Amino acid sequence: MAKHSRQMRLTERHVGYLQADDPSDEMPPPPAGMHAATPDDHAQAIDTLLGPDRGHDEVWIFAYGSLIWKPACDFVEMRTGLVRGWHRAFCLGWNNRFRGSDANPGLMLALDRGGACNGVLYRLPTGQLDENMTKLLEREMGWLPSPFPPRWVNVKSGDRIIRAITFCIDRHSGRYVSGLSMGEIADMLATAVGSRGSMAQYLYATVQHLEDMGIHDPHLWQLQSLVADRIEAAYEPDH
Repeated sequence: MAKHSRQMRLTERHVGYLQADDPSDEMPPPPAGMHAATPDDHAQAIDTLLGPDRGHDEVWIFAYGSLIWKPACDFVEMRTGLVRGWHRAFCLGWNNRFRGSDANPGLMLALDRGGACNGVLYRLPTGQLDENMTKLLEREMGWLPSPFPPRWVNVKSGDRIIRAITFCIDRHSGRYVSGLSMGEIADMLATAVGSRGSMAQYLYATVQHLEDMGIHDPHLWQLQSLVADRIEAAYEPDH
């Protein structure tokens, strides 16, 4: 893996100013209009994705955000890859539980239509597909209906085209957020904190791990610098 040579403006020092008052990994109650996913819901989703006979030689997951630095399941191979027709965007809102509050809601990453996205492919253990797919869906689809349901995409990795499962925003879900300026997104990322941490920490970890893997995302790189500026202005006015 290629180590990044660029120096991030956003650092652990900045992230340290934004801490959850009551940190917790427990699943809060679902928002209005949604319900907690059941084991049967996850089993049905796995059947839909993999087919009842599980007739796949390989099952890959394409990670573009927090799954890069906090995989939800076991894997036996990892490689980078490019998806065309989708791009990484802060478009999944609004999060007032895990990484935001009612006063300062968070905005999460999802794949949105258009452009392209470099990310990380994880290959699941062949003999443990259901177990690991369940872990993944419990993490990414705790509430239904999902605003970013799983789907298959084609990923270019080296000389291969790999079919992989990833999570893409449903623009009709009611949780699709678009039209924000770079500055507006940075304002939110610099202030939102929830039970699982801050949006600044989420951005920091994502950019750091992408860079460590040799993936440079110009949009996220600009955002991390803007977020660092805003945190310094708020917490280090005489810096």
